[in-house]
Amino acid sequence: MTYQRSPVKAPRVSGMALKAFVNTLESGVGSVVLEKLVRDSGIDRWREQPPGDAPPLQLPLPHGEPAAQVQTPQDQAARAVAASPVPKERETVSAYARAYREGADPVAVVRRIHEAIQKLDEGKERLGLFVARKPDEVLRAAEASAERLRAGRPLSVLDGVPVVLKDEVDLAGFPTTLGTKFRNQVAAADSTVAARLKAAGALILGKANMNEIGINPIGLNPHHGAARNPWNRGHITGGSSSGSGAVVAAGLCPLSIGADGGGSVRIPAALCGIVGLKATWGRIPETGVPPLCWNVGHVGPMGLTVDDVAAMYALIAGPDGHDVVAQAQPPHHLSGYENADLSGVRLGICWPYFEDADADVVARCKEAVRALTDAGARVVEIPAPDLNTILWTHSCIILSEMASAMLPYVKSRSSDFGLDSRTNLAIGRHFRATDLVHALRHRHKLTRELLALMAGVDVLVTPTTATTAPVIPETTLPDGESNLPVVDALMRYVRLANLTGFPALSVPAGFDGAGLPVGVQLTGRPYEEHLLLRLGRAVERATEVRTPPLHATALR
Repeated sequence: MTYQRSPVKAPRVSGMALKAFVNTLESGVGSVVLEKLVRDSGIDRWREQPPGDAPPLQLPLPHGEPAAQVQTPQDQAARAVAASPVPKERETVSAYARAYREGADPVAVVRRIHEAIQKLDEGKERLGLFVARKPDEVLRAAEASAERLRAGRPLSVLDGVPVVLKDEVDLAGFPTTLGTKFRNQVAAADSTVAARLKAAGALILGKANMNEIGINPIGLNPHHGAARNPWNRGHITGGSSSGSGAVVAAGLCPLSIGADGGGSVRIPAALCGIVGLKATWGRIPETGVPPLCWNVGHVGPMGLTVDDVAAMYALIAGPDGHDVVAQAQPPHHLSGYENADLSGVRLGICWPYFEDADADVVARCKEAVRALTDAGARVVEIPAPDLNTILWTHSCIILSEMASAMLPYVKSRSSDFGLDSRTNLAIGRHFRATDLVHALRHRHKLTRELLALMAGVDVLVTPTTATTAPVIPETTLPDGESNLPVVDALMRYVRLANLTGFPALSVPAGFDGAGLPVGVQLTGRPYEEHLLLRLGRAVERATEVRTPPLHATALR
């Protein structure tokens, strides 16, 4: 198949024009406008594309080779941190562990972090990182951690390490707003992810800003304010895990939790210059994560380095007895993690697809490929993806599911949603039942095809995003704008991993000419996160490290 990407045929709309457009979509004539909108964007070709004999059921993902090195989650996390260098300029999990071994006090560390948050996230120049915090509770947790560390009984390598949760994940005592203004019921219990982090001794600083209901990859929020990029506060963070990416880049914590239904961990990781892992579908339980997009959603770790992400992944992955998607999976592991020799690893690349990005992005990502081949991997050229089928299959599933999840709120208080959310929810409601079945059949077919393709390669390599962080459209705030060309540039490479459930990792690959971060994406076979992390370390070792202009330190 020849590589082809259809141009986005949609104007950039903001202000009164966007409000009028949304009102039209929600009116009696909205269906006519919506049908023209989706037809102009290529949906007819997708509707006519046969899915073969694929049923509308997801294929159970194969388990692959069993773990060569079986370890407990705590031992895996310790292994990842032990493999990590401790450069003085980076406050990684390894740096925290060393500081605590040398007598640093978690309480003093938390007080410094709170002071830094006040500087970075309050007033007119705030970065828009947090939507909720309880500093006194964090200090009490730090005191308990300090006692354990003094007694030589840490709960894990994350004991005393600050982390942040996206406001899409339940944390007892906090509302899970999903970035809205109306979802304010306080969570009575922790999500599985939050509970596992607490059991590991991590200090949860609060809930991070996000794109409203996670429906847009831009990262702007009309209710909690725009999340701004520490590399340049005039640029977006990417979304929807916007605050989760920015808090790590800003030095307030080495780890955070995001959620990824359409690149929402990987996009902000790339734009903020950090690491983001979307694990295999169901690998990390979603118990306590309010449902927005059942078939494509993943919760996952974001961190300063690959080792940091590997440590958090080790501690939060695995069945919890409640999430049915998380049940049937092999044990997670880090087999071969430290092995820097990549001989025999096959990198699948479609060069026309790979190069369909800004020049600086392509150049930096080619340098990442060179780092992998220098370590022994080899490139295998692969066929071009069918981007139109991937686009509409993913769009139909995620928007239909989000529209269904939000339908009770839309019926009672549609004006409480931001204009970009209302636009996307209207499109989701416009899809037909036959469209959704068609999409689910294509999902099954795409999964089967990707499994066949990856019998001949071990990892797919692309940029994470086709552009670095775009400028925030300041004049359109707080409502923002509809800018589908930017959305397409951010999502071009990320959708397939959500559709199929395959794991994908975004790793920093350097910087563009303006000093903004570039991310490279590695996509692997189901349950082979250990291989992605191992390759991510090779890219990381060969990539320049810088510190953002807006940055805090907690350990000194």
